[in-house]
Amino acid sequence: MSTHTETPKTTKVSPMTAPAIQARKNGEKICCMTAYDYSSGVIADSAGMDLVLVGDSLAMVVLGYEDSLSVTMDEMIHHVRATRRGVKNALLVADMPFMSFRTVETALENAGRFIQEGGARAVKLEGGVPVVPQIQALTDAGIPVMAHIGLTPQHVAKFGGFKAQGKSVEAAKALIEDAQAVEAAGAFCVVVEAVPVEVAQLITDAVDIPTIGIGAGNVTDGQVLVYHDVLGLFDRFTPKFVRKYAQQGKEAIEVFGQYINDVRLGRFPGDKNTFYLSDDVAAQVRKIKVKKKK
Repeated sequence: MSTHTETPKTTKVSPMTAPAIQARKNGEKICCMTAYDYSSGVIADSAGMDLVLVGDSLAMVVLGYEDSLSVTMDEMIHHVRATRRGVKNALLVADMPFMSFRTVETALENAGRFIQEGGARAVKLEGGVPVVPQIQALTDAGIPVMAHIGLTPQHVAKFGGFKAQGKSVEAAKALIEDAQAVEAAGAFCVVVEAVPVEVAQLITDAVDIPTIGIGAGNVTDGQVLVYHDVLGLFDRFTPKFVRKYAQQGKEAIEVFGQYINDVRLGRFPGDKNTFYLSDDVAAQVRKIKVKKKK
């Protein structure tokens, strides 16, 4: 009897593309996570995310700004480039920051930078009907676009804060029109943020592109959450729709406290963390006379 055991064959995962995401409409749920640098990109990608979004939320959770309005294109590109190095299979999407797509011309210029300089494979724009010309121009230029309707954080001043949208019949109809408009303009999917689940269902039924929910119930074609929220690394505020799967912020504080104690009590570094000379070299080194500088 042969004792030879064959090594299991591994299936190579093909990098995710915008058409592949679009084809998931009404199929397997799409999983998206924000990530903002190499290490978070590696973790999100290794976990099997379909989409990795370098969101402008990095303004708050990474750079410490009060909101997402202050982050610049240069700062975003810096983080997109870093995240690109860690993402191999997921579709990397760059979030277009506030005022970076105010005209068709600026949208083309800045989205082009994300693709060429940052290594993104798609961009995300906030807004519905008003940004249709920009979405059309970008898709015509070969740049895949993820749209974003509902609560759009770049419009918090207009909304009067981070408030759920689509809470009236008229508002629900407007959101459906937004979704259909961005689809017609060429968006390959649309983020639907902070809307009642009934409205999210209507939007999902109204378009043939996937809807990616965040605070829109479980009726959408996929979900997106912020990396720092999921891991419990950001506590300034926690939206209702967030589920914390860990408390790594609190755990990190405890771990760092242990490190501080070990250093102050002389328990770190220990023998396993220390380099030693051979006995004969150590004996010679101890004979070295050191003169202190005056």
